[in-house]
Amino acid sequence: MAINIQMPALSPTMEEGTLSKWLVKEGDTVTSGDLLAEIETDKATMEFEAVDEGVIGKILIPEGTDNVKVGAVIAVLVEDGESVPADAGAATQAAPKADAPAQKMEAASAPKPEPEVAKAAPAASPASASGDRVKASPLARRIAADKGIDLAGISGTGPNGRVVKADLDGATPAKAAAATQAAPSAPASAPAPASAPAPAPVVAQDFGIPHEAEKLSNIRKTIARRLTESKQQVPHIYLTVDVQLDKLLKLRADLNSALTGQGVKLSVNDLLIKALAKALIAVPKCNVQFAGDQLLKFSRADISVAVSIPAGLITPIVVDAGSKSVSAISTEMKDLGSRAKEGKLQPHEYQGGTASISNMGMMGIKQFEAVINPPQAMIMAIGAGEKRPYVVDDALAIATVMSATGSFDHRAIDGADGAELMKVFKELVESPLALVA
Repeated sequence: MAINIQMPALSPTMEEGTLSKWLVKEGDTVTSGDLLAEIETDKATMEFEAVDEGVIGKILIPEGTDNVKVGAVIAVLVEDGESVPADAGAATQAAPKADAPAQKMEAASAPKPEPEVAKAAPAASPASASGDRVKASPLARRIAADKGIDLAGISGTGPNGRVVKADLDGATPAKAAAATQAAPSAPASAPAPASAPAPAPVVAQDFGIPHEAEKLSNIRKTIARRLTESKQQVPHIYLTVDVQLDKLLKLRADLNSALTGQGVKLSVNDLLIKALAKALIAVPKCNVQFAGDQLLKFSRADISVAVSIPAGLITPIVVDAGSKSVSAISTEMKDLGSRAKEGKLQPHEYQGGTASISNMGMMGIKQFEAVINPPQAMIMAIGAGEKRPYVVDDALAIATVMSATGSFDHRAIDGADGAELMKVFKELVESPLALVA
């Protein structure tokens, strides 16, 4: 029997994506877990795996096609020797080809737009079951059985909520649910925020100046949308402190000398991630999320770290950074940063976090105010460390000083609480032995 392969929802906010590359061709035999295609989502470029066995009978959406809706049939899988039904993929909405002119793309058949409230982004939900049967690919079932993972606690990102191999990466019997639910969300009882009026479309202004029009990636579109919403909907308050770095830099040098044999080299940012996490635990009123008529208070600090990638910006998460050693944070960040640049992060590795840190000091930026990454309630912006005249022990001296600016969601965090967080962060950085205690 022919099986329709549908465009998957590879992230909770994904509504459509770009079918970047097919990794199979018509006539290829595939088994559960084989990679079928590379798909660019609103967050990253990810690999899509087969959940059934069979032969690729027909590819309906060519590679390079943009704006393929989640749920659209992109290919048909048939049994060996079976022909492709004449009506295969008839239910899918035809998507414009990647090389079609813009005018033809606009004229392509498309469903009528739904009211704004009906466009809620599909979210990964716990694996749905039929009776007592959890929907999961055969490969995912084998992995779960080998590792002793309860599939009922896993959120499936495959077609129709099916659990696939990627959903089990990093899951353990004790932490299976947590690994796939890293993104904090408001309880089901919390009312959905009112939809903001749709902004007027931005129209290009061509004044005859020579230029080249570069098409936006899905990631860049998402960055533009989310940051616009953040500045429009989240009341930001900014608090800045100057922080002396000399003791931190000496501690870093001593630790790197001691860790040489382990192949670990700490960055200043690794220590600042640890400092922010410990500060959030010490000032729990800042480790929160605004959720309509509720305030979510987190018991651990998961730090999202801004990483620049060719497509824009992504924020991989150091989970429970406050309880990890700085060497573990360093090793984890090198892995996350490398895979972020390759577009190989899994959704649970960049969705969630309780607060963010963005360091532009290595680019020579002295001080800046970062935009909050919703639904988080704060982000720390780190400037460059530089030699400045500074009062040390009531005497004027030359010290290495950086400016750190916290951006806070004023709906959730009062100015006094934000100031307390900045004070604790400054104390931890200026007396850094507490970071390794």
